[in-house]
Amino acid sequence: MKKFQKIKKWAVIGLSCMTMLFGAVACGEKKEAAEGGSDSGSGEKAQIVFGTNAEFPPFEYVGGQGVIDQYDGIDMAIAKQIGDDLGKEATINNMEFDSLLLALENGQVDAVIAGMTVTDERKESVDFSVPYYTATQVMIVKEDSTIAKAADMADKKIVVIQGYTGETVVQDLGYKYESFKKGSEAIMELSNGKCDVVVIDSATAEKYVKDNAGLKIVEDTDAFGSEEYAIAVKKGNTELLNQINTSIQKMLDDGTISDLSAKYLDEQ
Repeated sequence: MKKFQKIKKWAVIGLSCMTMLFGAVACGEKKEAAEGGSDSGSGEKAQIVFGTNAEFPPFEYVGGQGVIDQYDGIDMAIAKQIGDDLGKEATINNMEFDSLLLALENGQVDAVIAGMTVTDERKESVDFSVPYYTATQVMIVKEDSTIAKAADMADKKIVVIQGYTGETVVQDLGYKYESFKKGSEAIMELSNGKCDVVVIDSATAEKYVKDNAGLKIVEDTDAFGSEEYAIAVKKGNTELLNQINTSIQKMLDDGTISDLSAKYLDEQ
């Protein structure tokens, strides 16, 4: 009887060890899948989800056939390359610009790429990658407009895009303005003669002027300083930030981002 009990005891111990071993392996597989280090057991490729506001050509907009699903532009091509470099599928969560950082904080997206300007205020809530593009604010007006510098906007009807740097710039100048959620809506307002000027980022202004006859760009380097675009990640997500930085730096060094800028800015 004692011999039987002893055998039974060792059988139970052996079974427990095997359970622990296979459990550890299973946990390791789950951890790897969660980190996106390899394909999941279903054969699906791990994803990196980028938040954007696809109303900011040539950086992000909805096209017929984009580089990521229907989304196209400089930022979208950068996002796709980052995904490729990380061995992940880049996907897009398109939303209003003002909702992007909240979505990042809540874990709805892994990173934000949306022609987003690096500011001290934003740095308090997110971590930014190395900058990948330098821009400035400009004014879009009708070709017969008398606006030649920022000071000329004082008694004019000004339109900006909600949450964009242009809104902050106009606020700092102390001028009244009307804000729209989409750049296309602001340009339509100008084209229809319902406002005098739209303040927006330079590269996007070039795209809108090319696509809409009768408009021109007015610059004022004394009033509008330069700004840098970067990708935002959740505060403290150092691993992802380092991976994104490595990918961006590679694209800066080999001329990829410069080529993308030229390509999309030249498209009509």
